[in-house]
Amino acid sequence: MSWQAASVIPVWLIALAGAIVIGVLSPRDEYFTWLGVVMASAVIATFAIQLATRRPEGFVVRAMASIGVSVVILAVASGAAVLFG
Repeated sequence: MSWQAASVIPVWLIALAGAIVIGVLSPRDEYFTWLGVVMASAVIATFAIQLATRRPEGFVVRAMASIGVSVVILAVASGAAVLFG
């Protein structure tokens, strides 16, 4: 795995794990509020990880991939919550 993928995949896992934990543990009326908290955590983790790599080349692409896929993961989780909740 290249260092670019290694700096993006942990954020995706944070979003996925957060969506699962919130789906299982949160009350239904607070579900979407907590998804916002997970998204904020993914954004903060993105910038922390990308700045920790100390490589400026491709920063925007890596940050966009981290945040973009996190948005998709949480959108799918929101859709599942609406359909099955």
